[in-house]
Amino acid sequence: MDADAIIIGAGACGLMCAVQAGYLGKKVILLEKNEKPGAKILISGGGRCNYTNLFASDEQFISANKHFIKSAFTQWTVDDTVSFFETYGINGTEKTLGQLFPDGKNAKDVVEVFTSICADFDQMIVCGAEVGEILHTDNGFTVQYQKGGKMKNLTAPKLVIASGGLPIPKMGATDFALRFARKEDLKIVETAPALVPLTITGKDEEWYARLSGNSVFCKVSNDRISFEENILFTHWGLSGPAILQISSFWKRGEEINIDLLPHRNISELIESERKDSGKLLLSTILNRFYPKKFTEALSKFLPVDKQVASLTKTELELIHHTIHLFKVKPAGDKGYDKAEVMRGGISTDEISSKTLECKKIAGLFFGGECVDVTGWLGGYNFQWAWASGFVIAQNI
Repeated sequence: MDADAIIIGAGACGLMCAVQAGYLGKKVILLEKNEKPGAKILISGGGRCNYTNLFASDEQFISANKHFIKSAFTQWTVDDTVSFFETYGINGTEKTLGQLFPDGKNAKDVVEVFTSICADFDQMIVCGAEVGEILHTDNGFTVQYQKGGKMKNLTAPKLVIASGGLPIPKMGATDFALRFARKEDLKIVETAPALVPLTITGKDEEWYARLSGNSVFCKVSNDRISFEENILFTHWGLSGPAILQISSFWKRGEEINIDLLPHRNISELIESERKDSGKLLLSTILNRFYPKKFTEALSKFLPVDKQVASLTKTELELIHHTIHLFKVKPAGDKGYDKAEVMRGGISTDEISSKTLECKKIAGLFFGGECVDVTGWLGGYNFQWAWASGFVIAQNI
């Protein structure tokens, strides 16, 4: 035996698993396709790394089995994540909506925590390793991999698949976990890009493109869920936190509703101005809440250069509908190149929620993004990665 376990993927889940295994005196070897560990950690949050969310619970995750992660989140809590990083000098600063970022540090420091602990425990991280065949043996698993043009073998009684999902292929993302699962005849929930910008084509494409770079605080919703954050207009459609959030719940062909002025009522604002004098232009009211360029763009739909006193009943209804019930029908999304995570993955029906061990294959574990567990934007997916890595380490 080369180790107690082989971990495929030195991302958030794999690294946490290796560290926690080290605490328990277990020897693991991590195989990483990239030349450095923690590739997606390093680019997260623009390099700042939103490493958890203070409000993380099973409520912020999409899965065919919404109860699946409850056990893992009981075993490894947000407080555990906060305490773990504080122990190694990373203190959290809360940003928007419970998002926790390293105070005065960044994603490199987060990865350094794991690599330094792995070094202390003599946990081997083999980078530039392209995994090929995985063979079941009487003693466990033999993993064949190529490094530097040479084929090598590793054998261990336990195997952990923490190789991530499909987003950002240029960062080394592959369908390795999905291919392996299919080969083993394991059920897979249909996958799709999630937390991804949405595209607009056709007659409205130019209108969105002219607004590229403008950001507006909105309430974005469909018939299943809503989010209140900024949307960002781009030359190909819509992005920004609210759009990324709703994208995980959007299906091609559906409309999205956008309230361009949540918590205020445009009809009441206009009525108040009409009682004063009514001489103000509609554009003057709108400019209180939007960039001037956005107000100008709304002239396509609204009489922005008209005094509010002279607005007709039909125009008032149009204004209310446009501001509070703006409808968008995206053509598609920007795909895995721009997606932050993957929706779907290896079915939780195949995995024990308590141990994350495969029910059909003893000694095989799945964690992180390759599992059908997809979190909201804002550190939730990292919390799942840390929790799943911890749980697996207890059981290998």
